[in-house]
Amino acid sequence: MSAPLAIVGLGPAGLDHVAAGARAVLDDPDRVVVVRTLRHPAAAELARLREVVPCDDLYDEAEDLDAVYDAIADRVLGLLDEGPVVYAVPGSVGFGERAAAAIVARAATRGVEVASFPGVSFLDLALPLVGVDAVADGVQVVDGRDLPDPLPLHVPTFVTQVDSALVVADVAVALGRRLDDGDEVVVLSRLGSADEEIRRVTLGELPRIDVDERTTLYVAPRPVGLLGLVAVNRRLRRECPWDARQTHHSLATHLLEEAYETLHALAALPPDAPAGEADFGAYAAVEEELGDLLLQVVFHATLAAEAGAFDVDDVAEQIRRKLVRRHPHVFGDLEVADAAEVKANWEQIKAEEKDRASLMDDVPQTLPGILRADKLQRRAAAVGFDWEDAEPILEVLATEIDELAAARGDPDAELDELGDVLFTVVNLARHLGVDPEIALVRAAERFSSRFRAMERLARDRGVELRDLGGDDLEELWETAKAAGS
Repeated sequence: MSAPLAIVGLGPAGLDHVAAGARAVLDDPDRVVVVRTLRHPAAAELARLREVVPCDDLYDEAEDLDAVYDAIADRVLGLLDEGPVVYAVPGSVGFGERAAAAIVARAATRGVEVASFPGVSFLDLALPLVGVDAVADGVQVVDGRDLPDPLPLHVPTFVTQVDSALVVADVAVALGRRLDDGDEVVVLSRLGSADEEIRRVTLGELPRIDVDERTTLYVAPRPVGLLGLVAVNRRLRRECPWDARQTHHSLATHLLEEAYETLHALAALPPDAPAGEADFGAYAAVEEELGDLLLQVVFHATLAAEAGAFDVDDVAEQIRRKLVRRHPHVFGDLEVADAAEVKANWEQIKAEEKDRASLMDDVPQTLPGILRADKLQRRAAAVGFDWEDAEPILEVLATEIDELAAARGDPDAELDELGDVLFTVVNLARHLGVDPEIALVRAAERFSSRFRAMERLARDRGVELRDLGGDDLEELWETAKAAGS
């Protein structure tokens, strides 16, 4: 073989798994053999047969794995100055070998020919052991040290690099967000060796298992997470009489109700959330309500898919593209000074997309009054028609209240002036960075809590609220308020 650089996969176990052609390269006395690690049966066996250059020391010296891969590439390519080199890696060249990819890329820029001997991967041995066909069933392979988030589990999943108790614990936590403690996980250790081990444990037992550098976990596919929700909703649509008769219009009320219930749950979060100390009780309620709201999105997408219009993935892709298009300062080369300029650019791009004649176009009149007022004000602010801060708005609010007082006795004027007061309050909330709807919901909850406390206080005194006069009611109110209700 004439290529000055060869990359060889050592397979899953000893040298007996290495193909004849690759073995000949490894045995070539004229080549320097670099092994990624000696902590592998074939590499250790090879080191007993001939001199090799290990790279284990680079793992100890580098700050992170990217630095390790760069250092390995430097070492391998640097040795080319002395003659032909072979770089040997555990398993196959194409699985989890980012250093090999870096070496090939850098060799190409130097015009160095590279020969590759992929080798047997752990998947070649693992797939038949768990009864999976990679084509028919689909497969995903994830790194236990760097799990994707979110972690889909709708296809057979192999978790590699599970080589320490810390990694096992992290993987168990990630899986525990989707699976139950009693769900099975298959532990595959030292495949291809005489001491290979296949264990079936529960997720609850997983953190306590022993692992080594050649441990892989297998998780059978389960209908969980977002994709699981989509699958369950489609099945309900086929098999549940209630779900089967729903239409876009019959679901519309549910969408609105779930949106308001989500808003109610959000109102219980601290004003600066997610900053500060997390209120996990409040967040649990938000999680539940967001799930109910998400179901409405998925349900409408399921119905649209039946009509051949779009599916839930089309919905996600459409909004993904919109976000990229409307954030040229992130995904392009536009420079912005602050968040206000970002918002102005957003509205400008949106106006061009929708071919608006006015910024006031396409703000639905069916929106709740507070939300519509806020949206109209934000549209105007995008072109600079706005107050600079909250102080002058407080003065305007005082003026509007005076005008409301002056309009007393004229129903039409009262309606208009009260509308101006409310519109100004929404403007003030926007400049204070407060969501007016949430502020109103919180105020309503405080009123409800205090009123309930008044009722309890009255019952404790043997009276009903309806029987009390104004002064007594005011005294009960102040008592309830002082008690923190």
